[in-house]
Parts: sequence; structure tokens; C-alpha cells
Amino acid sequence: MYIDKFEDAINACRFCFMCRHLDPVGNVTFRESDIPRGRALIADRIRMDPANLKNRDFIDTFYRSALSGANRTHCVSHYDEIGITIAARRDIVEAGFAPQKVKSVADKLVCVSFSISGKGELLYLGKNPSLYPGCMTITGGDPGKALEVLGFFNESQKVLEQFKQKVAESGCKTLVVAEPSSYHFLKENLSEVKVVHCAEYLLEKSAGSAEQRKAFYMESDFLKNYCDSSEIASELLEKSGWNLLPFGTNTEESTAVGEGAVVFDELNPELCRKLCHHVVELAGNDTKTPFVTASLYVKQVFSKYEPKIKIMTIEDTLVYEG
Repeated sequence: MYIDKFEDAINACRFCFMCRHLDPVGNVTFRESDIPRGRALIADRIRMDPANLKNRDFIDTFYRSALSGANRTHCVSHYDEIGITIAARRDIVEAGFAPQKVKSVADKLVCVSFSISGKGELLYLGKNPSLYPGCMTITGGDPGKALEVLGFFNESQKVLEQFKQKVAESGCKTLVVAEPSSYHFLKENLSEVKVVHCAEYLLEKSAGSAEQRKAFYMESDFLKNYCDSSEIASELLEKSGWNLLPFGTNTEESTAVGEGAVVFDELNPELCRKLCHHVVELAGNDTKTPFVTASLYVKQVFSKYEPKIKIMTIEDTLVYEG
């Protein structure tokens, strides 16, 4: 089983409570199974007896994880508790035990058809091509990251190969990616081109602004806990005239409302609603100050569950006139 590759993390995490306060789902369900220790204990049970892999409660627990990465980042030994969960999901999928709702989401994600439009030397994956004059745009769906985190590894690789083929056809050497999940995935899997997050690219092009406006910045799980590059986004925002306000009791907790799990809202809408409400509480229930996120996913679900809050992506802030 794939979880066997994470024996060191399972053995360490199953007896450790030190990061329990950083699990986003655990912070709204208050269930021990929804923290790394709980998931590691379940993985240990499955490792000892593979028959436990089909336990529906165990399966649901793994698919409730937000995969934020905050626990791994702030673990003194950086044990890969995310790796445990994704490996368990892959074991579940390949054993044929994936829940129907998970399979339904995966069925949609494999139906991609990538295409390229426009002309230029730069290739852009995102929703705001007007910010990148002289670029080509690639569209068609998620490049494979969502399937990977759901445990459908083989399907993910097939989608990735389709994406790679289109990138190669474009002839571009630089790919600018707006969504942090896709940026992380493509940066790890595309060696033929330079993969750049949109904040990094826009930071180099920004002329800066003297105007000062206040906002809460919801740190991206992928930029902060997967890529260790969250400072690029905040630097761009500050250069563009945004005064980023602190909120919550610490800077370690994830505020990305399930971004790490990519399709978290499709699988766990009620939990996603609770995560959004929790973030508003961390901000002191301030409904007047806008929120900024690096992720379109976060913007969409936050707008859905907290419609009183004004929320923008980093790209949105560059054309914001409020």
C-alpha cells in the first residue's frame, strides 16, 4: 500500500498532539479524527490490517481533510501528514472503495480539452489575460492537481500529459499560472518551461502605488505551506498600495478555506461553510474591510458562504477602483 511509504510519519504523528490547533477542519469539527494524530492512527490501523481500508468512516475522514499543509509546515520535524492522507486516498481509489461523490468529481475532472488562443511569447493559465499584454492563453480545465489530491494518480498523469502537449505546441518558454494549486503542481511536473506564479510576474512589472487601502490577506496554502513563497503575494499587494491587516491569534493557522484540497467544497460543502465562517470570526466579524486571496477557488467559495464580505483575487486588486 502507498501509506507504507509514510511509516515514519505515521509512527510519529499517531502519538503527537502538538499541531492539533492548526488543522482547519479540526478547528471547526472539534473531532480528534480530524487532526493529523487521528488520521495517522487510522492509517496505522489500515497498515496493520488492510481490511480496514474499506471502513466508510475511515474513508470519509481522509476525504474531510483540507490538506492545508499548516501542520506539516509548523511541525518541528516537518512530518509529511499530507503525504499520509494523499497516499491513503490513492490506496482507497485503487482498491475500488472511493465514495460515489468522489468518483463523480473525478469523472468531471478527466473531461478536459486544452486549447490555446492568442499570440505572444508568454503563456498564461488563468482568468485575467488582459493583465498580461502580448500573451497566449491556455484553457480547458484543471491540469491534473485535483485528480492527484483525490487519489486518482493515473488519471492525473494522463491529464497532465495532455496539458504538456499543448504547452509544447505553444512554443512558449514561460508559463504564468494564477491558481496556486496549479502553480505548485506544474512547477513540480513541467521541466520544459519556466513556471511562474502570477504574483511573481506582476511584481516585476508593477510600477507601485502611493494609494493606501486596507485589506485582510488570506494566505494561500499552496504558496505558504507547499511552495514557501507567500511573501511574493504580500509584497505585490503592499507595493500596489494595500495595507494588509493582521487577523486571528497567530500567523500559522490556515485561512484558505480548503484550498489545499482543491475541490474541497464539492465534497464537503457544510465543512467549507464552517471554514469560511471561522475566518470571518478570526477577522473580528469585520464585514466592511475587503479580503484578498491568491486563489480563485477561495474567492468563489468565500463569496458563496460569506456574501456580505468583499473578496478579490490578487489579480482583481490591480484593477480595483473601490
